Amino acid sequence: MRLRLSPDSARTIAGPVLRLLASSWRIQLVHQERWRRIYDARQPHVFLLWHEALLPLLWQHRRQNIAIVVSEAREGKYLSDFASSLGYRSLPGSSTRGGARALLGAVRELQAGGAVAFTPDGPRGPRREMKPGVVVAAQRGGAPIVPLHAESDRAWRLHSWDRFMIPKPFARVWITYGHPFEVAPGEVGFAEGLERAGAALHQVSRSGAWRDEAIPIG
Repeated sequence: MRLRLSPDSARTIAGPVLRLLASSWRIQLVHQERWRRIYDARQPHVFLLWHEALLPLLWQHRRQNIAIVVSEAREGKYLSDFASSLGYRSLPGSSTRGGARALLGAVRELQAGGAVAFTPDGPRGPRREMKPGVVVAAQRGGAPIVPLHAESDRAWRLHSWDRFMIPKPFARVWITYGHPFEVAPGEVGFAEGLERAGAALHQVSRSGAWRDEAIPIG
């Protein structure tokens, strides 16, 4: 996304507008029990989601003390500010900037028993292309990966690399949870985990037949 708002304007205007918009969504959870067992047992875990579905997933999992890996670029700052207002803790970094620091922070969060969210195709794509950081973090942190995805019956799509989704007022939003899985130790475990992560996320998002609109930003 290329937004022409200052961080102060984004915090002042965008945050309240997004909260009002999100509060109107009619959210339906699909296979939530797959994640809920882990959450109720207070186990560390890694959320795995495509960047395009980030907004409704941030809203659904607010106030759960989750750390999220966000870009240090200007667009990432907007999302970081909004996520912080919803109770998330930010781990600045990406595959291109500050990646090692973000990865170390994610591993520490998991080893301390927390939860971390990754968008493996962020911050600049390519869209729906898996990057390995999430698998490294899960392996080193000894935590299962939980793939999840969000769809909407009515949404705007930004003219951005990911076609970022913003459900419209009173839209129906479906959030689907995939089967959690663990990453085995060693190089073989990492390779298998990376392949499984890509397959799991594609599986949970494959039913998305988008019939929404795109609006130009920037």
